[in-house]
Amino acid sequence: MNVFTALQFLQINHEPLNHTNVIITDPEGKPDAIMSELLADVLNKIAIFGDLNAAGSPEGIIDQLRMFTPLRDDVLDEYTKILTQDIAGINFAARKEVVELIYKPLV
Repeated sequence: MNVFTALQFLQINHEPLNHTNVIITDPEGKPDAIMSELLADVLNKIAIFGDLNAAGSPEGIIDQLRMFTPLRDDVLDEYTKILTQDIAGINFAARKEVVELIYKPLV
């Protein structure tokens, strides 16, 4: 599963996931600041300019952003990388009120 697929399927109380409560962590649960900031950036743009549910793929959401924003191709390439990042699992950290997407470590 990748980040895009997880974001499409995750719901809390039958509502779409609040994009401000999603972070990327390593397998030990340590937040990855760079990846989390990139994810927050792309999710903020999607909230304003895109429709995650209407996009059938990461490329679909990138096409929406390309159409409705002046973002450069290098920025959209980075957004594609975070959306296609494979994840090993999902952790609901109730005390911290966040959803942790656990990335697969590079081998």
